[in-house]
Amino acid sequence: MRARFAASVLTAALVVVGTAGCAFITPQVTADIKQATDGVNATVGQIDVRNAALISETGELASLLVTFVNNSDQQQSVTIQYEDGSTGERVSKEVDVDGDGAITTFGGTSSSADQIVLDNVSAPGSLFPVYFQYGDAEGKLVSVPVLNTSLPEYEGLAPTPTPTPTPTISLPTPTVVPTPEATLDAPADPQ
Repeated sequence: MRARFAASVLTAALVVVGTAGCAFITPQVTADIKQATDGVNATVGQIDVRNAALISETGELASLLVTFVNNSDQQQSVTIQYEDGSTGERVSKEVDVDGDGAITTFGGTSSSADQIVLDNVSAPGSLFPVYFQYGDAEGKLVSVPVLNTSLPEYEGLAPTPTPTPTPTISLPTPTVVPTPEATLDAPADPQ
């Protein structure tokens, strides 16, 4: 009887260890978080950069779509820095992000979303390095994807170049000045 009891306890223990053993040696998939967006994420100090993407048709002008979450208790001025592809100069743009967990979005479709336009970035389908930094926090260089408007959710989000005015020459309208008619005077009568 004791042998049967010991055998059933041993069998139960083997079943428990056998079925739970996978959890001991297999990493949990839920611990590895994957991005489910087209943009990229980063954290700079207490500011989260979420779903950053550049929308452009040619790479000449690009609109930065980005959401900032400020986890600090005060407003921060975030510097966005990149290298202009045609001049090689560093260009910096600053945006204000409200504090206390506020979410600030740029480049979206809502009327309140301001647009951040970058000049001379990479062509659509590539990655473009953008540096995010604020205050004394250590900044982060992020490879941001450059997308075009072929997907319906990005339609109308690419900036359009401002048209350069075409010089028009305005000539004065000629005024017609009447010319006096010539009249022949008849010779005087010799009488």
